[in-house]
Amino acid sequence: MTLTNEETRTYAFLEQMQNDTYYPAELVAKGQGILHDLCLQIEAGQPQTPEELFALTHAATEQFNQLNGDLEAQDSELETVARENIGKDMEFIAQAYGFQVDVENLIENREW
Repeated sequence: MTLTNEETRTYAFLEQMQNDTYYPAELVAKGQGILHDLCLQIEAGQPQTPEELFALTHAATEQFNQLNGDLEAQDSELETVARENIGKDMEFIAQAYGFQVDVENLIENREW
């Protein structure tokens, strides 16, 4: 599905991870899909409060928690570069949809 938000539609999700051979390309693509799906869920559900947004971002963060296991199986992991890239992208998504919230709240259930 195509995103309607111009900012998120043209944004390169997980660009730092994509440009680093430490991360398997197919798993980076899976992470990009998680963020794209998050945007679709925001557009469909149109959260009105930070708490409604957090429900969506926490579900996406849980998917990243699971993705970390896949990465570890391929001698990779969600380490500093990945954590910062995911956090930056989550914050970008929140701002693109009109929310000014602390990135730590967006990914507070992370296990990486």
